[in-house]
Amino acid sequence: MRLYEYIELVFTDYTLRTITLGTAVLGAICGMLGSFAVLRKQSLLGDAISHAALPGIAIAFLITETKNSNAFLLGALISGLIGSFWIRGIITKTKLKSDTALGLILSLFFGFGMLLLTYIQKMPNANQAGLENYLFGQAATLLASDVWMMAIITGICFCVLLLFWKELKLSVFDADYAKTLGFNTQFLDILITAFIVIAIVLGLQTVGVVLMSAMLLAPAAAARQWTNSLAIMITLAAIFGATSGVVGTAISATHEHLSTGPVIVLIAAVFVGISFIASPSRGLLFREIRFRKNRNDLQLHKTLSFMYNIAKDHEDITHPHAIKILNNFQGFTKRSLQKLEDKNYVSIQGTMWSLTPEGYQTAANLYNQLSHINDE
Repeated sequence: MRLYEYIELVFTDYTLRTITLGTAVLGAICGMLGSFAVLRKQSLLGDAISHAALPGIAIAFLITETKNSNAFLLGALISGLIGSFWIRGIITKTKLKSDTALGLILSLFFGFGMLLLTYIQKMPNANQAGLENYLFGQAATLLASDVWMMAIITGICFCVLLLFWKELKLSVFDADYAKTLGFNTQFLDILITAFIVIAIVLGLQTVGVVLMSAMLLAPAAAARQWTNSLAIMITLAAIFGATSGVVGTAISATHEHLSTGPVIVLIAAVFVGISFIASPSRGLLFREIRFRKNRNDLQLHKTLSFMYNIAKDHEDITHPHAIKILNNFQGFTKRSLQKLEDKNYVSIQGTMWSLTPEGYQTAANLYNQLSHINDE
């Protein structure tokens, strides 16, 4: 299928339109809530909760003995909330750190869930077929009602963020200070965790248990590279997440034998890679550029400082004796010397070079600044 055919089908085909809208909404809500998980340094939280939801899906099937998506979502929600509260309990009641608690709950719940799935697969009941799709997701099973539910939850989440914006912003960056102001940080923490659980449960059908944490964290990690503002970060994360969903769905639909969930996660990973490299403030490319510029500036400052130390003891900085001393200095390269000439700090004549009056004044200012810094 060609791209223009896909765009045409989005507006005419019910299934494709539903999947595209569903993945876009899912990416947006995951980006918004994932920003808080990244800033709170709880990146494993999404992974732990998504894996903790698996036993709930299996138990819901054992109770209903039918593949009811609403029952599965309810079971996953309850199981995910139990896992999140166990994580909080381990952190607050024991001396174990958060990463240990997250890893413990992740492995415990996922192992229990896989045990239940193995038991279900051996049951003499044909209804259990397809439960393994919740491990990696199956976007093709999305219905319009699922998309509406995602949209409603996203709207509620957005309204709650606006309502508690000041409190959430303060608790994310300085929880201790928020406590001193009288904010209920425990309630705020539970609120964000509950919304993260709900977002993960909504995404299990599309992306699956294994990949859901990447859907939650990748857009937020990419957005973090571009800004220091929480509002801009949440907005960018929502855009990155929604775009990953739409582009991933398009690639999956236009190519055979490509699962939608993994493709969406790979597109989100592309956003992360581009952000890590090309971000002006934190990107590796611009960081290397700044490093090289600072190194070159240091070389120029080193040369100018030596020039000033020599020239300040000579009344005539163009005297042959002063020029001879300057030319004996080996702390420069031809490239740095050429840059100094371009700035009109030195004058080059053949193989000899000398300090210009403007260069002398610049070197004197630099020398005085360094002396002032050392005195402090």
